[in-house]
Amino acid sequence: MILTRRSTLALLSAGLAAAAQAAMAAPAPKEVRLDYATYNPVSLVLKERRILEQALAADGVGIRWVQTLGSNKALEFLNAGSIDFGSTAGAAALIGRINGNPIKSIYVYSRPEWTALVTRKGTGLSNIADLKGKRVAVTRGTDPHIFLVRALASAKLTERDVRLVLLQHPDGRTALERGDVDAWAGLDPLMAAAEVEQDAVLFYRNAPLNTWGVLNVREAFAREHPEVVGKVLRAYEEARSWALANPAELKRIMMAATGLPEPVIARQLERTELTHSAIGAEQRDTILQAGLALKEAGVLPATTEVEKAVEALIDPSFATATR
Repeated sequence: MILTRRSTLALLSAGLAAAAQAAMAAPAPKEVRLDYATYNPVSLVLKERRILEQALAADGVGIRWVQTLGSNKALEFLNAGSIDFGSTAGAAALIGRINGNPIKSIYVYSRPEWTALVTRKGTGLSNIADLKGKRVAVTRGTDPHIFLVRALASAKLTERDVRLVLLQHPDGRTALERGDVDAWAGLDPLMAAAEVEQDAVLFYRNAPLNTWGVLNVREAFAREHPEVVGKVLRAYEEARSWALANPAELKRIMMAATGLPEPVIARQLERTELTHSAIGAEQRDTILQAGLALKEAGVLPATTEVEKAVEALIDPSFATATR
């Protein structure tokens, strides 16, 4: 067989490409590290029923669970490489990506109304304008924080018009109950508990401003272990389908995980839709609108290319893994 110079170079290039691809292929991980969170009911089902452990047992891959108390913590752990998968709000994931966190949003675990602005009875707060000069507890970098910023903007106010008290979500609830703050950008199930147990008042609700609950993966992990990502998403989908088919058991699992009574969990689930899974255009638009609003409010720099960041964040290519 006679090879031309061009065909020889082509074969050489193909061989080098194949060698490079083989060199990049990483061995199967010894363990997969995921978060679980009380604001992500599907993660609680996945953990309780050991669906992923069973799915990866034949591969000799272990599972390590890490609890996260908010999107900010999940993003912190992802950025540090201490977890491979983390559940956040969509807009929070976008801020993380803009700030250099190398993540991809690959799955929808819920469409929640998990945040609102909350106060105690008797404070006199009834609308956004009433917040001017008031103390507001918030967890920066989470959907409640983003919700607060957008709510303030609707009344032509900014963060500078209120006195932010930066606390993690459980401490925000406590601060509100003690009277240390006037309002709290709440998060379920803590918000539902405050509402049911302390008669807290949700004085500003706006469901469309709540961004989707999304599962994120470290970009490097997705590149090195796409087959494991597929197995994780199939396990998530099994857990989500089971949760929809077994509402009473879902409540039991959530009550055990949170230590909260049935009326509180029921209130949380009233505001949590679990009928979506594939990430795509609808999530992209919601997250984009949140990003543009944050840029307009000055939370993101004026030079931020929000559209480009959203495109870099959302990866629907793994959606077929759940089918």
